[in-house]
Amino acid sequence: MAESVLVAGGAGYIGSHAAKLLAQRGFHPVVVDNLERGHRWAARWGTFVEADLADREAVRAVLLEHRIRAVMHFAAYAYVAESVRDPGPYYRNNVATTLALLETMKEVESEFFIFSSTCATYGEPERVPIPEDHPQRPINPYGRTKLVVEQMLADFEAAYGLRHVNLRYFNAAGADPDGEIGEAHDPETHLIPLVLEVALGTRPHIAVFGTDYPTPDGTCVRDYIHVTDLAEAHVLALEHLLSGGQSRAYNLGNGTGYSVRQVIDEARKVTGREIPVLEARRRWGDPAVLVGSSDRIRSELGWTPRYPGLDTILETAWNWHRNGPPG
Repeated sequence: MAESVLVAGGAGYIGSHAAKLLAQRGFHPVVVDNLERGHRWAARWGTFVEADLADREAVRAVLLEHRIRAVMHFAAYAYVAESVRDPGPYYRNNVATTLALLETMKEVESEFFIFSSTCATYGEPERVPIPEDHPQRPINPYGRTKLVVEQMLADFEAAYGLRHVNLRYFNAAGADPDGEIGEAHDPETHLIPLVLEVALGTRPHIAVFGTDYPTPDGTCVRDYIHVTDLAEAHVLALEHLLSGGQSRAYNLGNGTGYSVRQVIDEARKVTGREIPVLEARRRWGDPAVLVGSSDRIRSELGWTPRYPGLDTILETAWNWHRNGPPG
């Protein structure tokens, strides 16, 4: 009988890709999502339960019915600017709801937790590429809520033995190479889908926030990681815990940075379209360079990104955005 894995937020962008890969690897994904920011069409694999993670009775029923030992948690709010304007919902959803989930897991003796964390827990980098032992000093409520959960997990392990893996993403990008699922946020704030919307003609231009950074072309540099490679890391983390591995934190990035201008230029090549640019002032809180070292997960779990190239990331995203989500 296939091992059932609860995928919290599995109707969202990264969670749906993880659910697909779990099914391909012989697991049974049990997606729990309230569809506030997820999409029913994205929950295509395994079992789907429409429920809020704060509903402890509903979550307890799922954990017991499917004999869940491991939970993958993707159900967070993730807009940095929104978290600054209105931090309350971020602490309620990202922290309090996660606490409710952890307490319910403790009650039914679920054993393992794989957490969708973020490089935003590091704050302004002191050194690049950023290693896992870099100080964690987040500069916005979004990053702080993720760090609080990491700290909660450490406390739950010390008190109750809950083993966990924290996966700190850099910039998730791209779409399912088969074209079945992809990125569909409302509002959209990520650079690559915004650039592709300009290529499609649904947006007049792409704004470049800051052209005077201490980088080769003056624009911010980021580490883009394909969403399917992120999903692969989650499955490896799951297998690590199921086989008796200890709690760990891992960065997920390619270790290569691309500037905003490089992304736009590559998008022009991939799409064959004009992409007008509007230069604007810097945004508060945007570090010049964010690139991660993923040496630890490569050496310990054997993770090797299958889609590291910016061209491949953009090609899969372009294929998805041209065809659009179902319905």
